[in-house]
Amino acid sequence: MNAYQQKWLDILHSSNLSGWKIEAQGNDILIDMPHITDLKLIRDNLPETLALLALDIELPKERLKFMIHNGYEQFDYLLNPGVVN
Repeated sequence: MNAYQQKWLDILHSSNLSGWKIEAQGNDILIDMPHITDLKLIRDNLPETLALLALDIELPKERLKFMIHNGYEQFDYLLNPGVVN
């Protein structure tokens, strides 16, 4: 696990998202949400939400994939796609 990934895990864990399981999976972050979570709403707001959370990160940006699912549906979101690790 790299420092950038660990920082994201720390930020997400400190958000106290009830019922969400957030963990490292290889070089990615797996987010398992409750079954009732509307993934379309999450997908539509994720770029802006991550941008706000990233304000506290002073480490160099790295490519990071968030794998998000609610038990029925899933999607991946690639943060910093232009950065080569």
